[in-house]
Amino acid sequence: MDLRRSTGVQIGDHNTQHITYQAPSQPGPVALRNTLPRDTAAFTGRDGELHRLLHTAENSNTPVLTIHAVDGMPGVGKTALVTHAAHQLASHYPDGQLFVDLHAHTAGRPPAAPSDVLATLLIAIGISPEHLPNTMEERAALWRDRLAGRRVLLVLDNAADTDQVEPLLPASEHCLVLVTSRRRLIALDGAHPLPLAPLPPDEAARLFTRLARREPTGAGLSSVAEAVRLCGHLPLAITLLAARLSHHPAWGIASFTDEFATAQDRLSELEAGNRAVAAAFDLSYNDLPAHLQHFFRCLGLHPGPDIDPYATAALTDTPLTRARRHLDTLYTDHLIEEPAPRRYRLHDLLRQYARTLTAHDSEEARTQATQRLVTYYTHTAQTADQHLNTTPRHHTRTTAAPGSAPKLTTREHALAWMRTECHNLLAFAHRTQPTYLIALADAMATYLRAQGPWDQAVTLHRAAATTAHNTNDRLGEAHALQDLGIVRRMTGEYAEAAMLSEQALNLYRTLGHRPGEAHALKELGRVRWTPGEYAKATELVEQALNLYRTLGHRLGEAKTLQDLGIVRRMTGEYMEATELGEQALNLYRTLGHRPGEANTLQDLAIVRRMTGEYMEATELGEQALNLYRTLGDRLGEANTLKALGRMRRMNGKYAEATELGEQALSLYRTLGHRPGEANTLQALGCVRRMTGEYAKAIELGEQARNLYRTLGNRPGEAHTLLDLSVLRSQMGNVSDGMELAAQSLDLFREIGDVQGEAKALKTAGDLQAESGQPQQALASYEEALLLARQVRSPLWEAHALEGTARCQARTDAQAAIISLREAVAIYQRIGAAKTPTATDYLTRLESEQT
Repeated sequence: MDLRRSTGVQIGDHNTQHITYQAPSQPGPVALRNTLPRDTAAFTGRDGELHRLLHTAENSNTPVLTIHAVDGMPGVGKTALVTHAAHQLASHYPDGQLFVDLHAHTAGRPPAAPSDVLATLLIAIGISPEHLPNTMEERAALWRDRLAGRRVLLVLDNAADTDQVEPLLPASEHCLVLVTSRRRLIALDGAHPLPLAPLPPDEAARLFTRLARREPTGAGLSSVAEAVRLCGHLPLAITLLAARLSHHPAWGIASFTDEFATAQDRLSELEAGNRAVAAAFDLSYNDLPAHLQHFFRCLGLHPGPDIDPYATAALTDTPLTRARRHLDTLYTDHLIEEPAPRRYRLHDLLRQYARTLTAHDSEEARTQATQRLVTYYTHTAQTADQHLNTTPRHHTRTTAAPGSAPKLTTREHALAWMRTECHNLLAFAHRTQPTYLIALADAMATYLRAQGPWDQAVTLHRAAATTAHNTNDRLGEAHALQDLGIVRRMTGEYAEAAMLSEQALNLYRTLGHRPGEAHALKELGRVRWTPGEYAKATELVEQALNLYRTLGHRLGEAKTLQDLGIVRRMTGEYMEATELGEQALNLYRTLGHRPGEANTLQDLAIVRRMTGEYMEATELGEQALNLYRTLGDRLGEANTLKALGRMRRMNGKYAEATELGEQALSLYRTLGHRPGEANTLQALGCVRRMTGEYAKAIELGEQARNLYRTLGNRPGEAHTLLDLSVLRSQMGNVSDGMELAAQSLDLFREIGDVQGEAKALKTAGDLQAESGQPQQALASYEEALLLARQVRSPLWEAHALEGTARCQARTDAQAAIISLREAVAIYQRIGAAKTPTATDYLTRLESEQT
């Protein structure tokens, strides 16, 4: 049907009819109230972010427009979040819920011009196209006018920048605007920024299982966790991977995850139809200018978890100020993250993406970039080690200074830098040339000994030793063997530690490297005293002392004096141990060497404890603890916590003893220090015994005993056997207790530990007395008393005197009172926990004689 109409028109004297056709007027534009895309049925998580959007919008009483700017990396789920929030908020904005894609990162099209977007919005709310103003400013004014007083929700998705967004904003305080962008819209005044990170692991796993339509259990849950970890917990990647699995019901989750994990090009696995993670990344990368594209690609060459501006400057061959500026730009564009101030990292999938892009650069360019970076790391690590190294040796070689490096002028600066960069240094050490591997291992040795992780230190030093041997770097090999030997000793592998130190000693002597020879001798001495070879340890340490004095190495002299003091303490020669320790302490203080000062304070505290001077021991231990914490020395801190815990136990403060011991145990386990772990388990077992928690005490004691045996630590095993003997007796198994005490006594005698022997004899006397053998008990106490006096151990002297008195009381009360008075006097002098019970017993004996 023809809808055109005709009209007749008369002109002049002629009756002429002209037929004209006029199209009917077009209907006016229909106002659109809701253009939101459909909500995501599988929307998962984001509870905190969603609550923030809903709460602010529902409770906004501000007289200005509310704007939320949601930003984040490609594929992080910005659009899904704001769409989900918009659907929930729709009822609060009855005048319209409008969604506009600004196409900042849409394949094949440029970002939308604000003027064109305004035209679309105005038409959507009912403005006829012929009434649209011509300029953007006029359209923006009309848009604001039409929204005045209305409650409209506006979603501006995929925004390029503030300039694109600003003209589109309504003026009404009753409206809400949700903006998404891959860039941080820093210049968007009044906006509430909401940066979106990848999903937490549990939410990521829940999203995967919902989309994959699976209900995993048992091992399947671990496979899901691994799958989403490989996706970097990125929603887009999880969605695409889960979609593949959902279409293959016969596939198992475990095998599917294993296949994804071993894929050479994981990004190529994350695509479906026209959706792909790599394509999303391409859009952001292609928006960068050429120099920033090169800068971004270089970051993909870094093997560590994060990077700072100094390392970035070296890697990219860029001045420091420019490197900082470029990092800020990439951070603003969500191509890198800033987990800590001035520390930057790539999301796992973006890192892989950047690495694929470096394939387009020449091999020479890639090699030069990594060479600059490893030079920077090696030089700065060597600079830091100059403040941390407590051994009298120098690095095998010094690496040339880079263009920019942090100023490490104090030990604190050096320690902080090493602690921050440790993972990067370890990552680079195993991916670099032999020369730099050896140099990095050498520079990191001191830090790794004090801070751990020791398993990685073992791997690093072993690789350095092998590499140095294969490249005929004999001095580098000696240093690496020595460093490896020290760590093996600290992890309780004494036989291997001795072998490695002997190999290093032979190499140093062949090379005529006398400082290295002295250090190897000192280290061998430490290896020998740990399993109780005190005579051999003394001989080796004295050789080292003479050599250090000949060389004029005062630091080496101080460390060796300290070691000799430790050996004297272990053999019960407390006066000599104190004298040697004080000599070392004075020398360390003269040299301003605070780590050595802390170590010696701790050694002297142990001597004071063993001679019963508990107040002085506690004071020295707390001085050492404060110093260790100031220095950031976690091993020293653990040792001192353990020692202070033992002091609290001896003073009867069992709750404090337990707390200190558990702090020490946690530190030892973090470090991988098995001897320290065994010592602390033994000490905690003693506390549990004293508080009557026998089952727990046995469990801890057996753990300590097994660990000591594994380590070949015979003194530790002997002490633990003695603790278990007392425990078994207190539980009613006196015969088992006596057998364990006899085993302990034999061990102490074999290793020449006189104080340990006295302790075992006193314990044997207690058990003999308890089992009705007073004469045998008296003989054991008297022998223990002689040994305790020989090594000047007042605590065990008092214990032996008290035991003697209890035996004498059966036949000669007066003799018992004399022995007990002497014991109580010693207990009172040293502040022992047994003072009250011994005093009560003495009072009772004396009252019975009046």
